Order: sequence, then C-alpha cells, then structure tokens
Amino acid sequence: MPTFLELPLLFATALIAGLVDAIAGGGGLITIPVLLGLGLPPQLALGTNKLQACFGSGSATLSFIRSGTVKLSECRTGIIYTAIGAVLGAATVQLLDPRLLRQIIPWLLIAIIIYTLLSPRMGFEDIHPRMRPAPFFITCGLLLGFYDGFLGPGTGSFWVVALIFGLGFNIMKATGQTKVMNFTSNIASLAFFIACGSVLWREGLIMGVGQFIGARIGAHLVITRGARFVRPVFVAMVLAVTARLIWQNLHAK
Repeated sequence: MPTFLELPLLFATALIAGLVDAIAGGGGLITIPVLLGLGLPPQLALGTNKLQACFGSGSATLSFIRSGTVKLSECRTGIIYTAIGAVLGAATVQLLDPRLLRQIIPWLLIAIIIYTLLSPRMGFEDIHPRMRPAPFFITCGLLLGFYDGFLGPGTGSFWVVALIFGLGFNIMKATGQTKVMNFTSNIASLAFFIACGSVLWREGLIMGVGQFIGARIGAHLVITRGARFVRPVFVAMVLAVTARLIWQNLHAK
C-alpha cells in the first residue's frame, strides 16, 4: 500500500492526468501504471482509479455545463443508456476474459487516427448530423458504456469521434459531451468496485482532489483555445492509448 510520503506523488499524478483527460481522454494511462507501480493489486488499482476519475470527469462536466458548451437536456438519453451499458460491462468483466477485446481495440483506434488525419477540418465546425439523437445515444450509450465498464482504454476517443461523425458536433462540443458520458460510466462502474471492496478511499480521495483541479484547468483550455488546440492533443492521446494497448498485448504473449 502507498506510504504517507507517496501520497503527494499520487496527488500530482492525478492532477496531470485530470488535465490531459479533460482535453483528450487517456488519463488512465498516467494514473493506473503509477498505482500498479506502488504495489497495488490490479483490482484495487482499477477500483481506486475509478474513484479518482469520477472527480476529474465530474469537474470537467461542470465546467463544460457552466460555459454553455454542454446542455444536459441534449444528452439525457445518452446518460441513461451509458449507465445501463456500464453496469452490464462491469458485471460481464467478472465473467469473461477481456483479452480478446484488448487485441481488437488498437486496430479501431488506428482507424480513428487515420480518419482524423485524412479529415483535416474534422471537428472545426458543426456539420449535418448523420443520425437522430435518440437512436444515436441508445446505440452508442449501450456499446461505449459497456466497453468502458468492461475494459475502458480509449473510451473517450470513441465518444469524441462518434459524436462528430454521428451528430455532426464540433470537437469542443464533442469533448464536453464525452466528459458527461465518461462521468456517467465512471460512477456506474465504481459502484461495482465499492461493492467488491476494491477501493482504497484515502488514496482515491487524495487523487480525486488532484483530478478535480487538473480537469478544471483542462476544460478551461478546451473552452478558451478551441479546436486548433484540442485536435493535436486528441491525436497524440489516441496514439498513446494505441501504443500502450499494443505493448500490453505483446507483453502478455
């Protein structure tokens, strides 16, 4: 278990992760290796990570709502079905081995990178939606909520591209609504970890404070800097998540 002297490290790690995650997702790439490196068993590391992540996604959500970037009335359906999907995913991970899904996801993330790079104006402005909001949120809420509860890496990236491609959002609005969905699935998944006793409360709450502060800074940067700032950070984080998953797959073999 982390010692008292290691708690400032956890706080600083969470602050940086919260900042990065609010902009482009991928904060778990920073926090989970640190938790594991301090000797936490995987289940405890994942549960504690979900606790602190709730603070970051909740903080970013509040910032986007207050700025007017996100209106909860527009994503109520998504919140409901994302919560259902996350609960189903968290329950399923107790029964199935996620290794097969972990091998597929990097290829989907590579497709996102290629699509983003080949669409230089993607996310700079709203475009005509390809789907109506209700069927979009029911489908993506269940699928991406399930994935976040079951495995997790890259969920934010999938949400951003889905919102841009399906509903025609610009990247700022897509990032804001992604944080709402992340917060929803984090809360739903955390409930399972709490029920299993797989959360370190002291460490998680200290990290939560760092996450809250970092996410406020990250959301402010998104709101004030716009698409030209968010897009390259988004691509960089998708690349990082992809590389991490490929490394894990090779290491597992």
